[in-house]
Amino acid sequence: MLTTTPKIDGFRMPAEFEAQKQVFMLWPERPDVWHHNAEQAVKVFQEVAKAISRFTKVTVGVSATHFEQADKMISSFGRVVKMEHDDVWTRDVGPTFVINDKGQIRGIDWEFNAWGGLEEGAYYPWDLDNSVADSILKLENIESYKTKDFVLEGGSIHVDGKGTLLTTEECLLNSNRNPEISKKEIEDKLKDYLNVEKIIWLKKGLYNDETDGHIDNICCFAREAEVILAWTDDENSPNYSICREAYEILSKETDAKGRSFTIHKLYLPKPVYITKEEDEGLMHQDNAKSFSTEEPLPASYVNFLITNGGIILPVFKDEMDKRAIETLRAIFPKKQIIPVYSREIIIGGGNIHCITQQQPKWK
Repeated sequence: MLTTTPKIDGFRMPAEFEAQKQVFMLWPERPDVWHHNAEQAVKVFQEVAKAISRFTKVTVGVSATHFEQADKMISSFGRVVKMEHDDVWTRDVGPTFVINDKGQIRGIDWEFNAWGGLEEGAYYPWDLDNSVADSILKLENIESYKTKDFVLEGGSIHVDGKGTLLTTEECLLNSNRNPEISKKEIEDKLKDYLNVEKIIWLKKGLYNDETDGHIDNICCFAREAEVILAWTDDENSPNYSICREAYEILSKETDAKGRSFTIHKLYLPKPVYITKEEDEGLMHQDNAKSFSTEEPLPASYVNFLITNGGIILPVFKDEMDKRAIETLRAIFPKKQIIPVYSREIIIGGGNIHCITQQQPKWK
């Protein structure tokens, strides 16, 4: 455990579009999150892992109880390791990797409180999730920094690898994360641990996002000075004003190098709802939140994973799927767009970017 910071040591967080060594995932197991004992969810996680393996090594962490099942479904194309966890959101509970110009890699083990702590978090307890980052770093024999008193989830940040970070006020300034410190202190912490120079704050994430507005569901970097923003032209959508406010902020901002942004609009699918049958297949418990069948889930095409030669894209059997694929093909002409029908993931509370965490490959 290192006692300095990545900035002091000359390490930075690379962009997702930089080279990757492998991608980590966790196995869906919770009966209060994944309906009918995750019978359908495991098939989708298998499909996501297999899609990733076309471009990048994939490692899936599984509890001892479900190891045999996952090994049978994954081992032909990916690595399966025993790793206890509370749920599957590897983006948020896994480490954030940082690299330096000497070809070295380290990891940041952020504090995790299940997106809100005892009163507002998604479930309790979350101690196993809070141990995942350490488990991954020990598995890979990577030195780590631990932020014992600073809560952060990987899905709440996006970087361009050249000094610019995107996030939302709705999440990072929420009183259920780090209530004792100011916006300036949060910025200083991000600069110290990710070695960024400029932080761009969008106001909100997408409507009804239980993560309190994670950036990875509304906006991401495609490359330097180029972002992809979730979009809708439906004036009746609660996301109509959210997306426009974000566009206004981005259109007036510059990155850490002083460059204006090219902004690509990625149109949202129709809202997704959990069905009565799916809801009845959940083991409802007091220590875990569940979605109402009347609540629209924050389905978004922006929640994709960039991994080496591919884009692993969530699709929803929606009329906008084709447009999303075409948009991303135009933005990433050298990458293969691999669509995965991911309804099972969104009704669990997230999507493909949320269930993955990449380890960079460095010289």
